[in-house]
Amino acid sequence: MRVILDTNVFVSGIFFTGPPYQILRAWRDGNLKLVISPEILEEYQRVGAALAEQFPLIDLGQILELVTIKAEMVHAKSLPEPVCVDPDDDKFLACALASKSKVIVSGDKHLLHVSGFREIRVLKPREFVDEYLSNL
Repeated sequence: MRVILDTNVFVSGIFFTGPPYQILRAWRDGNLKLVISPEILEEYQRVGAALAEQFPLIDLGQILELVTIKAEMVHAKSLPEPVCVDPDDDKFLACALASKSKVIVSGDKHLLHVSGFREIRVLKPREFVDEYLSNL
């Protein structure tokens, strides 16, 4: 299964336990494919760097290097018109469209609100774990 993780889910999976961590572990173990775009990777790096200042014992370098090696990188065109109330979230939808992925995992209310856009499901981390990872 191919999946896009919004930045909060990705970063939460690095710094905390719970469903986001379970999703990253499933990716690391090869049970799902993480799909990113250059714009998503840049946001992961920017937000991760800011959090690393608050949590200096966490080494983000290794996980971000793993992402650049192991994740599927797609070059997504910007959407012709904004879909989310926060247009910065549209990069996740654009990535899903470009990669033909059908699932975005997010806790962001703006992305959750547009679930179903072009048949892309936006699921909260717990929903994704329960629906797709409970049998692993």
